[in-house]
Amino acid sequence: MSHAAVQDKPAPVPPPDNGENSLSERRLPRWAGAGFAAAGIVVGVAVGAGAGLDSKVQWGLIAVIAFVVISYVVTSTVENKRQAKDRLATSIVWVCFILAVIPLFSLLYTTIKRGVKVLDGNFLTHSMGGVINTEAGGGVYHAIIGTLEQVGIATVIAVPIGLLTAVYLVEYGKGALAKAVTFFVDVMTGIPSIVAGLFILSIVLIIKAGPSGLEGSLALTILMIPVVVRSTEEMLKLVPNELREAALALGVPKWRMILKVVLPTAIGGITTGVMLAIARIAGETAPIILLVFGSQFINTNPFDGAQSSLPFYIYEQYRYGNPASYDRAWGAALVLIAFVMILNLVARGIARWKAPKTGR
Repeated sequence: MSHAAVQDKPAPVPPPDNGENSLSERRLPRWAGAGFAAAGIVVGVAVGAGAGLDSKVQWGLIAVIAFVVISYVVTSTVENKRQAKDRLATSIVWVCFILAVIPLFSLLYTTIKRGVKVLDGNFLTHSMGGVINTEAGGGVYHAIIGTLEQVGIATVIAVPIGLLTAVYLVEYGKGALAKAVTFFVDVMTGIPSIVAGLFILSIVLIIKAGPSGLEGSLALTILMIPVVVRSTEEMLKLVPNELREAALALGVPKWRMILKVVLPTAIGGITTGVMLAIARIAGETAPIILLVFGSQFINTNPFDGAQSSLPFYIYEQYRYGNPASYDRAWGAALVLIAFVMILNLVARGIARWKAPKTGR
């Protein structure tokens, strides 16, 4: 064998490092993002103050633009353009997140700051009966009772209907009827609350019935059913088909398989969807204004007479337009937010409790 055949092959020449196709060894520290944000804020304040801009929103927009530009330029200079593009995308995501969170925290801060002025035991245990609207005092007890009864009745009606509809669509529904049901559920999801209130009001006018909490509950039921159907349908679809097939292979009837296998498996997600649907209807005002009329006195009978609710109480007090009523409106808003927050926490707790446990 000739020596030429066994000569070593020349080592491949590495491609040039132009900053686009290879990673640089230089890296920015982990606190670079916070530093870029601080630099952006400084630039925003300096430019806003130097230009005489009165709006803090303009200062914030300048700071956001400066943050994105600084992070891209510095990263491109120190590292490379690939890392700069990655940091640019990350910066945009953080900016969008902050822009979404700021209104939420601003709302919570304002509501808590103004609502705690009147939020005490007397406010939660008294109604507006005999209280002059321009004077301090009174409470939200009658509105809490109305909200609990109206939402409770709507839940009792909507949950079975929504649950059975979702079971039909997932386990039995095929053909034109299932497509029609799905279409109308999608349409009902986007129906404004005032339309549901007008529908029930037209029926009330035909039968010549007086205002009651039940009528408001029926309107809330129309709004709640599609939410329950959609959330339950998605949870049932997540149940593995192997569980269904195993139960059917053992000779279990289909209805019993649904009752004993499918529903218990999806019960955590179904409960979460129901809680979120309750939170969605708890703040509806338009149907209550049309059908329940509101009352300043305690009415524990949802089937007869006008009845208040927390959303209606907020609207009513804010309409009076004086400092005392404004304070009561903010206090009721804080109570309503706490009610919705509790429902969401309960939903998360149930979802975690019923989540499938994976063995080690």
